[in-house]
Amino acid sequence: MKNSKKIFSVLNGATVTGALKKPLSLLTDDSRRVIPGSCYIAVKGTQFDGHTAIAGAIEAGAVAIVAETPCTEQAQQAGVCWVQVADTRVADGLLMSAWHGMPCRDLVTLGVTGTNGKTTISYLTNAIFRAVWHKAGLIGTILYDDGAHRTPSHNTTPGCAELQSMLADMVNNGCRAVAMEVSSHALHQHRTTGTEFRVGIFTNLTQDHLDYHGTMEAYYEAKKQLFTRMAANKEVKGTAVINVDDEYGRRLAEELRPIMKVRTFGTAKDADFRAEPKIVSLKGSQYELVYNNKSYLVRTPLIGEFNLSNSLAALAGAVAAGVNIRDAISALAQSPQVPGRMELVSSVNNVQCFVDYAHTPDAVENVCRTMKQLCRQGRVFTVFGCGGDRDRTKRPLMGEAAARYSDVCIVTSDNPRSENPEAIIDEIMPGIPKEKQHRITDREEAIRAALQLARPGDCILIAGKGHENYQIFADETITFSDSAVVSKYYEELNPEGRSVPSRKPEGKK
Repeated sequence: MKNSKKIFSVLNGATVTGALKKPLSLLTDDSRRVIPGSCYIAVKGTQFDGHTAIAGAIEAGAVAIVAETPCTEQAQQAGVCWVQVADTRVADGLLMSAWHGMPCRDLVTLGVTGTNGKTTISYLTNAIFRAVWHKAGLIGTILYDDGAHRTPSHNTTPGCAELQSMLADMVNNGCRAVAMEVSSHALHQHRTTGTEFRVGIFTNLTQDHLDYHGTMEAYYEAKKQLFTRMAANKEVKGTAVINVDDEYGRRLAEELRPIMKVRTFGTAKDADFRAEPKIVSLKGSQYELVYNNKSYLVRTPLIGEFNLSNSLAALAGAVAAGVNIRDAISALAQSPQVPGRMELVSSVNNVQCFVDYAHTPDAVENVCRTMKQLCRQGRVFTVFGCGGDRDRTKRPLMGEAAARYSDVCIVTSDNPRSENPEAIIDEIMPGIPKEKQHRITDREEAIRAALQLARPGDCILIAGKGHENYQIFADETITFSDSAVVSKYYEELNPEGRSVPSRKPEGKK
């Protein structure tokens, strides 16, 4: 529908004042990008209300305005086509999709939502799609892949304009499918409106983002929107793939069954994709999958019981998308390491060091439990912190979660943002028993302390930042990578490979 005067036909219930006299040159929700012949969509953001920029957009040459307010005198005098809608966020998604030719209809579009596991599941599903269909897109926390180029991501789920442009590029680059992380923020802000999902995966729901959503119920309802919007689309018969080992997942499955096709996964006996007795080791995992009254042996290089759930989700999602179950299992066995997700970054002097993105109480508890299971003879050191300007109520819970399966907790900075790093640590500490408490505010020093303290047989988990290569402070963002600190530490060892003498962490309380 690009360059079509009929583009506004996708907006049901809109009030149109004035006529669009010629095809549009540009559709944008960014007033700074307006050029002569543009249509400007005035979106109310969390930081900026686009309606305040309408006058400037008209002066810059906009010939059409989409807004939640009635047509202005300035617009009438300028002969601007004014489209009044109830919600410009919704209009933004629908119009951007139409502008790019509704690319989702040429892709098997799979969305993954939930608190934990989104990145790993989308990575695994993308790997299956690429193994079977050769080209597939990926959109998520770590990177965007349009089938021809990979670029670092800046949002888990990009905004409407960027998302639809990216989907169009995937179609042009020969992709048959896309695996996409869908955040609760994106759903609440309608960034994925206009994208028709064939498959939606729900991983789990645990405490996170309450600074934004306010309550767990509101958080749940935001996640649920992925599926209710799928169910409302009568043209695309979407499938919900849900983790019924999770309390919210069981609830979601029951609420969705009357309105759409539901497939479940987990260890529960009634799960459609069920994992039976398993083997988890530092070399990977294997388990028996029961599906359609048949059993299959599944092997995956991923570590940890929680990754068993992630691999089940990927298999169930891929099958719902049309992949043969045996092809999916074969592809999963060859899947790549997911950057910063239970990633083994060193194994020197029989000390295993992992980095992981875990930044919620549930995720931290899962990875620490895995460390304890794998580190049978040694101690578990966990280095972690909490991000600033985020949900403060989870901070002592993070401490409790880490301490439950760790022998030593070294609490440090994550991305403190505008907050005082020491104040954040103060709020984490009450959850940790005194005998396990250590605090080293500087993250590099904290990681080095764990490496120096560790003895052969011990395991170290550096949690919270995973793949990230930066650290955000109030006045600057610096280059910083947990795995790079580990590599640098071992590069500084003497030629015989002996570690420096063990010491107590500085600043121990």
